[in-house]
Amino acid sequence: MLSALLVMTGIALVLGAALGFAAIHFKVEGDPLVEKIDSILPQTQCGQCGFPGCRPYADAIAQGEADINQCPPGGDEGVRKLADLLGREYKPLNEEHGVEKPKSVAFIDEQTCIGCTLCIQACPVDAIVGAAKQMHTIVASECTGCELCLAPCPVDCISMEPIAETVENWKWRYPVIEIKRAA
Repeated sequence: MLSALLVMTGIALVLGAALGFAAIHFKVEGDPLVEKIDSILPQTQCGQCGFPGCRPYADAIAQGEADINQCPPGGDEGVRKLADLLGREYKPLNEEHGVEKPKSVAFIDEQTCIGCTLCIQACPVDAIVGAAKQMHTIVASECTGCELCLAPCPVDCISMEPIAETVENWKWRYPVIEIKRAA
């Protein structure tokens, strides 16, 4: 009995060491270019670019399968940043995928909402809360303004409200030029 326990312990140690070695030796890291591209994209997960979200679009750009001007929520500023990052020529936003709009957040008219849950199912970031046959509401801090909740609503109780510019969400409209001082 003791010898069987020692044999099993020895086998477990050998297999554990082999798995540890394999995990370190065959480690697969993400593509740093895809990470940089993804950080420039607006993370709305809206699918307007023709891809199911920002990460798949970033993968496609990095592999040369998609153009840099397919993201309406990222707008002209996003296209410029992608062009700078990738060393490509700037192209205007491809209107085939949509037009640039002001940043907005969804709003549900609670008096009209019938609680059908279709908007909850459509939301890619789970920014809508509610239950069947109950009024729904938007968690504004989570809403990306993708507008995917608008189409499935049978009573048109959802509208997009522009986000007012505040100190917290204000950004430079033009690239900031860094001045390097001589050493």
